[in-house]
Amino acid sequence: MATAAGAALPPISALPTRDQVLPQAADENFTVASAILGPRRVRHLTAIYGFARLVDDVGDESAGERGELLELVALELRRAFRQPGLGEPQHPLMRDLSRTIAECRMPAGPFERLIQANRLDQVLTRYENFQQLLDYCQLSAAPVGELVLYVFGAATPDRVLLSDRVCAGLQVVEHLQDIAEDFSRGRVYMPREDLERFGCTDADLQALPPSANLRAMMDLQATRARALLGSGAPLARTLPPAPRLAVAGFTAGGLRALDVLMRGQISRRAYIWQVLRTAAGR
Repeated sequence: MATAAGAALPPISALPTRDQVLPQAADENFTVASAILGPRRVRHLTAIYGFARLVDDVGDESAGERGELLELVALELRRAFRQPGLGEPQHPLMRDLSRTIAECRMPAGPFERLIQANRLDQVLTRYENFQQLLDYCQLSAAPVGELVLYVFGAATPDRVLLSDRVCAGLQVVEHLQDIAEDFSRGRVYMPREDLERFGCTDADLQALPPSANLRAMMDLQATRARALLGSGAPLARTLPPAPRLAVAGFTAGGLRALDVLMRGQISRRAYIWQVLRTAAGR
């Protein structure tokens, strides 16, 4: 296989399969509220999830040349958008995505940014400050929220801005949960200036349970994540009932994960109350 420029790319069989990618959906916040949305929306959300997970698996797990594999996914994306001369997508997940793109009238930009985030992961392993991390979240997380709004038929500029805040908050929560795992992969998403401020070393990043220094730094990031989720919470009340509950579930799920991470387990009743508060835009 070759690109338009003639460079050889790996075969489609080098990418993770549909059966390897989709079973992971059960463990993701991305599908936490999909049960209330109906089969059509669930199908489209699954197609978006499949693409996002495929890109992440290539960028994080693949044993082959990840840059080439990401370029192969980018080629498949152009096929999914029916770029002339490239033919149909070959990967089953990309064929699913092609139908969702057409039915929901999605733009290419959010998908391209998800690929760019994983390209960045191959060359940038540490972040200097929180703003740089937020810039990364605009590539790695915000596109998913924007695409979900397209599934809901609600992708207005004002809603996308609120969604970007929710997605950034969720991404910071995920990075907080995965500090040791990310470090084992050679990546540190916690801002360098904050690590230095709290006296955190590489040994702290690997410590389980977290050291006192690391816990103090995590408290700062948790406060920032909570503020992002709170500032994006008004998104829910701008949506119809089913999408409103779904977005409230995503947001409340992030807040619950923060509470579990920083304070220990919280009750299901408290989580349901948070969903209802978020659905009301509070």
